[in-house]
Amino acid sequence: MLQSKVDMFRNRLVKVARHLGKQARKQGITCYRIYDHDLPEFPICIERYGEMIYVAEYKRRHGLSDEAHEQWLAITCQVISEVLEAPAATIFVKLRQRKPGRLGQYERIDGRQQRFAVQENGLTFFVNMTDYLDTGLFLDHRITRQLVREQSAGKSVLNLFAYTGSFSVYAAAGGAAEVVTVDLSKTYLQWAQDNMAANELRGNFSFVHADVKQYLPTLPAAHFDLVIMDPPTFSNSQRMEDILDTQRDHVQLINGCLAAMKPGGQLFFSTNYRKFELDASGIRASSIRDITKATTPFDFVGRFSRFCFLITC
Repeated sequence: MLQSKVDMFRNRLVKVARHLGKQARKQGITCYRIYDHDLPEFPICIERYGEMIYVAEYKRRHGLSDEAHEQWLAITCQVISEVLEAPAATIFVKLRQRKPGRLGQYERIDGRQQRFAVQENGLTFFVNMTDYLDTGLFLDHRITRQLVREQSAGKSVLNLFAYTGSFSVYAAAGGAAEVVTVDLSKTYLQWAQDNMAANELRGNFSFVHADVKQYLPTLPAAHFDLVIMDPPTFSNSQRMEDILDTQRDHVQLINGCLAAMKPGGQLFFSTNYRKFELDASGIRASSIRDITKATTPFDFVGRFSRFCFLITC
């Protein structure tokens, strides 16, 4: 690899690491994104989780031989180690494809189970740096999670497509009277329970293994005050009775949530499908507000991560 390209990457990483690190320290944040395909020659994502560094290489047609690619990756990781002052043992590398939605999150790709506890806004979460494409904590929803915490006191909260339950933990920490956590994966539901236990949170908390599309019609009417729904863009899991397509199904999903919500209740709905278009005309809500910009953290400004809407029953 040309030394000029390596130097360009190093200079870019020094710049963004210094800038974002300063903001993170100022806000007391230890988990944040540092770099995301800023340079075409280095199509990777770099995130910090405390002392651990997550590096995801986006799969592409690089035209390199296996040997040349290995050399490129080794040099890249060496630069990351030097700039971020991270020992090689703390850097975890994944290979992932750019796909719409969070399609890979349920697929186990390793079995080392290297799980670490990290902090966010005074709360503890387990992240796994080896076994899955995603770590277990989506950093782009840091602000949204805090909004849920601030609005949860005394409320009944429903967390759909809950993944590892970070929103549930925030709701419980905010004093929610009830938190129902729903996901299709038993593995992630257990992870959500572990996150709850790590924060010594106890209360009326339930963890439901279910297909959300089939689960919504079973909910009691006008029961929940606050709902969080962050579905994958597309899923055809064998565990589901039907294919999930968020663009196609979002009106049905949102209206299903609204039917289970009290008047004046609020739904945080998000999707990371880049071409998503909200069909507001089909949604039976009193108001819909796009809060994407307001909920985008400092480390994601200028980078698309997801849309986010606040929908009031």
